[in-house]
Amino acid sequence: MKKIYFLFLVLSWASQAQVKGSFLINWKEDSAYLIGESKYFIPQFDYENFFFDEVNKTLEFRLNVPSNSEIDEGSIRITNIVYENINQIGDLAPIYIGNSILAQSKSVISRDKFFAQISFAPIIKTNSGYQRVKSFDYSVERSNSSSLLSKGGFNGLSNSVLSNGDWYRFYVDKSGVYKLSKAFLQQLGLNLNNINPKNIKIYGNGGRMIPLSNAVDYPSDLEENSIQIVGEEDGSFDNGDYILFYAEGFDNWSEENTTHLNLYDTKSYYYITLQGNAGKRIISMPEISESGIPITSYDVYGFYEKDLINIVRLGRRWFGDDFNFNNEKTFEFSFPNINTSFPLNVRVVAAASSLNSSLLEVKLNSVVAGSLTFSGLGTGADLGYSIDSRTFSLPSNSNVAVQLTYNNNGVPSAKAYLDFITIKAKGNLTGFGKQYRFQYDDAANILGFGNYQFMNATSISQVWDITDIYNVSNVKNNNQSSFSFTAPLGEIRKYIAVDQLDYFTPKNESNAKVVNQNIKGTIFKNAQGQFQDIDYLIIAPKFLNSSAEKLANFHRNNSGMNVKVVLLENIYTEFSSGKQDIGAIRNFVKYVYNNASTPLKKVKYLNLFGAASFDFKNRIPNNTNVVPIFQAMESSSAGPTSFCSDDFFGLMDLNEGANSNGSGLDIAVGRMIVSNVKEADEMVNKVIEYHDLKSYGSWRNNLIFIADDPSAEKGGDKQLQYYQNKLADDIGFQKPFFNINKILLDAYVQEVSGGGARYPKARKETFEAFEKGALVFNYLGHGGEDGLAEERIWEKADGENLKNQYKYPLFITITCDFSRFDNPYKQTGGEITYLNPRGGAISMITTVRSIGQGDAQDFNPILAKYLFAYDGNPYVSIAEALRLAKNQMNSNVVVYVGDPALMLAIPKPRVILTKVNEMPINGSFDDFKSLAVMKVAGQVVDENNLPLNDYNGALSVTIFDKNIQQNTLRNDFVDAVVNITKINGITVETLGSTMPFNALGETIFRGNANVTNGNFEFDFVVPRDIRVPLGNGRISFYAKKSNQFLDQTGLNTDIKVGGINENAVADTTPPTVKLFMNDESFISGGITNESPIFLALLEDENGLNTASGIGHDMIAILDGDESNPYIVTDYYETDLDNYKKGRVKFPFRNLEKGLHTLTFKAWDVYNNPITSEIQFLVVGDETITLTNVLNYPNPFVSYTQFWFTHNRPFEPLEVQVQVMTVTGKVVWTKNQLINTEGFLSREITWDGKDDFGDKIGKGVYVYKLTVKSTLTNKKTEKFEKLVIL
Repeated sequence: MKKIYFLFLVLSWASQAQVKGSFLINWKEDSAYLIGESKYFIPQFDYENFFFDEVNKTLEFRLNVPSNSEIDEGSIRITNIVYENINQIGDLAPIYIGNSILAQSKSVISRDKFFAQISFAPIIKTNSGYQRVKSFDYSVERSNSSSLLSKGGFNGLSNSVLSNGDWYRFYVDKSGVYKLSKAFLQQLGLNLNNINPKNIKIYGNGGRMIPLSNAVDYPSDLEENSIQIVGEEDGSFDNGDYILFYAEGFDNWSEENTTHLNLYDTKSYYYITLQGNAGKRIISMPEISESGIPITSYDVYGFYEKDLINIVRLGRRWFGDDFNFNNEKTFEFSFPNINTSFPLNVRVVAAASSLNSSLLEVKLNSVVAGSLTFSGLGTGADLGYSIDSRTFSLPSNSNVAVQLTYNNNGVPSAKAYLDFITIKAKGNLTGFGKQYRFQYDDAANILGFGNYQFMNATSISQVWDITDIYNVSNVKNNNQSSFSFTAPLGEIRKYIAVDQLDYFTPKNESNAKVVNQNIKGTIFKNAQGQFQDIDYLIIAPKFLNSSAEKLANFHRNNSGMNVKVVLLENIYTEFSSGKQDIGAIRNFVKYVYNNASTPLKKVKYLNLFGAASFDFKNRIPNNTNVVPIFQAMESSSAGPTSFCSDDFFGLMDLNEGANSNGSGLDIAVGRMIVSNVKEADEMVNKVIEYHDLKSYGSWRNNLIFIADDPSAEKGGDKQLQYYQNKLADDIGFQKPFFNINKILLDAYVQEVSGGGARYPKARKETFEAFEKGALVFNYLGHGGEDGLAEERIWEKADGENLKNQYKYPLFITITCDFSRFDNPYKQTGGEITYLNPRGGAISMITTVRSIGQGDAQDFNPILAKYLFAYDGNPYVSIAEALRLAKNQMNSNVVVYVGDPALMLAIPKPRVILTKVNEMPINGSFDDFKSLAVMKVAGQVVDENNLPLNDYNGALSVTIFDKNIQQNTLRNDFVDAVVNITKINGITVETLGSTMPFNALGETIFRGNANVTNGNFEFDFVVPRDIRVPLGNGRISFYAKKSNQFLDQTGLNTDIKVGGINENAVADTTPPTVKLFMNDESFISGGITNESPIFLALLEDENGLNTASGIGHDMIAILDGDESNPYIVTDYYETDLDNYKKGRVKFPFRNLEKGLHTLTFKAWDVYNNPITSEIQFLVVGDETITLTNVLNYPNPFVSYTQFWFTHNRPFEPLEVQVQVMTVTGKVVWTKNQLINTEGFLSREITWDGKDDFGDKIGKGVYVYKLTVKSTLTNKKTEKFEKLVIL
């Protein structure tokens, strides 16, 4: 045995004024850290506190410490640090490792919970090498004030300016002074007759992106802008009058987004109205009498940037021109008023994607200035590109040509991409016939005043101070060649020289009229106009509004929640001046969150109702940017650092937003990744079906846990099955009523084919478990966009082929990339599984990027703690469980796909066993012996074990043999982790050749019984094939109340199974069986679709064997292929209150067209066999096949039914019957939507009256039957005759 030792965590608490304690970091020696296919050799510790940046190769320690209030973020103290030497730092970047601990603290608020988040780099550099922190003490002061309350216009209810009046909209794309003429205003639709121009007002928030941080002020509504109206003094707006105002476009640097452009939109909208009082006007700058230092030049800034290409198709960093076959491009700049006394600084930022190193040569005005160098990515690269940035100096020149030449170093596939070019220079304050913006950067470091002095300024009519774009002030120049103004220094203020020869003209759309709206003023009002707190927000675009409202109405009626659907376009109009911006969505949610009547009534759930994309501007084909998502700035890696996340929309506190790392989530957020109306309707229908009475069933008692196998190439893989097995056992201990099924790949025989190693039986069992039904599927292991596990345990097509309608599970896949739904170029396995309209998952806790294996192993049990409500805590929604888990252990790449208000359909307690063979179970009672006749009785009770005497319904029961002790098989000759324990504070990992684990025993009986007045009983005969040694078995109960949305669960593990009934009566009579396809009207040799349901009706005096003894499974053999039988035992259930009769209902999938022969074999509990055979003709699903078209009775007097057989069971079909005379006159038409479980339809009835309700005459008539598929739009017609007597 090998042993690996770890340290453990110690926390202590101190005074009320401080949060303090001690911490011992549990380091792990010389282990590889796996993210997807990438392997990093780095020091590691407990993953709950571990964060690795795979791009910069840095390591961070994070600790969330509970507090009872906010903390003073500047008060963090790390003391008593104990270091230990380390021999190597592996793949960590030495450049980022400092020589001391620089700790940071953050106050984290998550609804009503407070935390102090402490973080620092735990490795330092010393003169002799490196040291890591072994232990430390920490303290941080509690804050006496609530500094993280929202500011701006988000506290307190208000009305939007758009709530009344006539409004019109126009847009700009670049910043500058715009002129709105009378003709332009009339083109917008304004009626300028008899209006007072002093009442004209312009609103808009400019082209800037909304700050990510909640702490940075941004208007909560449209902001009024200062404007200047030439000619308004006479009280009328004449033909020569016009409006001047400063509009902000998309040409301003954003530091947090590293771009000059707007990531989300291409139009900066402004709104104009004539109503109300006098509008805001540009005022004069304050006159300053003091003298100021003379300023005759300003800082010129020019740039070139385009956003055309997202190299790795993720993140928010886009690039422009590419260099490949055309490896040389020149970019020209012109500065008419350049000051030749100062040099130019030219900055070039670019990236390259190449196997080998390459470079981009930079020439400035034909002179080589230098090069940008790019590292080679190599064949197994985890990065999509290498980026470089350099700044070059150039003698001043009014014209600058930047020539870029890419040297691919002999790699033809290499490409370079330009991010942007910027030029900083000095310009003279002179006029040159154009408006221009200017600023004096040195002003920030100078106190006093500056005197800005202009030359050649005749055409400069004004200078506007545009530092505050909403409140512009001006100084006028009365046609003077030279003029000046004085302004305070101490900060950088922004100005624009207004040249009367160069006004910009805005643009307008075809429909400029704006519909009144008032989200802020109405969002909290109910139908009676009264204030009502909101539980659930659904944000959807207009084209999905109907589907979103359908979901909202369901939750209003079914969940009793106040649900509001808010249109995305209206949010943009009110919260971001009409531009698409993720900040607008967040700010709207923040407005709702902050204005609840009490903290306990703040909005709980947020549904982003639409798919997402890395492309916000629809530059790519088939884009899916329905509701935008937060994209990380890092865009070169598909790892955790380049995440996309909806957590951004649930972070409400002031110190959140800029770093959307999930800690401090206030709202449970989910996304329904629908791209069109059809998908939206289907996914809403799935939510409704999840709550339908048809979905109530014993499948809700089942949980499935799947684990990847150990790998020789990836040493950490040996932990996967251990952690998954432990998780399954922990949940089984906390919630013993669940039937835990484990699919551990290494417990199955591995087969090797041309495509590599495979686990065909495990794959088949996984797929069949989906179709049989389970509440939750949880997979831990390797994965990717195309499926799960290297052995392809799950492939993309599987999610599409599932037909588990009304048995939709939650699918948890804490693996890599399985649901990367923000890349429209490729649909992933997770997306397909969720979007399956009649199968797949009801929702998913899944990943959009690669995740570290250790992170996944640690996050899974934290999630389970909240999802399954450990230790008697109340159940919460699936998305709320994820929110709570993320606040304990952040994981950016884990997301929730689905309805965030959805609760797991966990049955309520409880159903109990009371008697066995008339003997109360609180005394001694009979064992469940082989071939013994057992009579079982029980009750449905409440949580206090009081009988529910008014409970009437149906019971499903499954009785299991003793648990099975199994071992994994060591398929890849790799040791397995068999135990992890702590001894004296040290974690010990024990390895073995195989891993033992407990598995659920075989099913010895699966039946149904009535529940009457809370009581039930049933009989059955124990199969001969039980394992003889005596041990504890398991009875799993599931009860559902008749015609009510109420179900209960229960179990008993006191029963003993084993031994032999020596007095069993003899039975040599085999069972009887009748075989059908799809329904009992089927006749052998008939037609079916490609995926028919096999139906076997069985009967036996002592019951059928379901114990799966060797050779005694119920099996179906297709076309004589005995080497690949279909084991259908688990699909057998007894009839209600009759263990002697039952049925198998098994779904076949994708059978070949043509004639098939199916041989079925079953055994009774005495192992008497029965074999039977049926034939059927598969005609395919692409066309509708109609046979046996008739009406019955025929002839008829008062009514007749129209019968037909078709090949599209379980599919909605549009059916039309037209009855006509023999001359072709239509007398009666009936259109009806049908959905049959089998092939036979007889849903349409006719009373012999025409379309006007009149009885038609006796005689012979012709009818036409038309059947159309709602899925494929294919249709088929048939004509037949009928007779009326």
